[in-house]
Amino acid sequence: MTERSFVAIKPDGVERKLTGEIIKRIEQKGFKMVAMKFIKPSQELAEEHYGEHKEKPFYKGLVEFITSGPVVAMVWEGKDVIATIRKMVGVTDPLKSDPGTIRGDFGISIGRNIIHASDKLESAKKEISLWFSQDELVEYTPTLDKWIYEN
Repeated sequence: MTERSFVAIKPDGVERKLTGEIIKRIEQKGFKMVAMKFIKPSQELAEEHYGEHKEKPFYKGLVEFITSGPVVAMVWEGKDVIATIRKMVGVTDPLKSDPGTIRGDFGISIGRNIIHASDKLESAKKEISLWFSQDELVEYTPTLDKWIYEN
């Protein structure tokens, strides 16, 4: 099933110049980018994005961090893209992430874990609509899809 996932390279990933490497990994896996923007999130956007954590002690820090610098927000499309990108990203704590994952290769601190990726279809839909308008999502069929997907 083709689905879409929201992915954001957080301010630490942008500042550490990991944007190209992260995009490269996802592209090389075979997924299709359908939207991307470079944005410094507003307080309101950050609060809504992390709304499910509002009552948790780390909520304020999450909002402060994501608004502290620029973010590369993206939408990726492909078969099982949500679960696959989550595997590529690694677990929240970089020190517990496997080598070969983005967090496992580049992260050390849980509060500076480089990247966010949707965890399920419902979250992806909510996050995509929060960060992107419908007209910012580009529909196209890459010619290399026949080399990635079986009929």
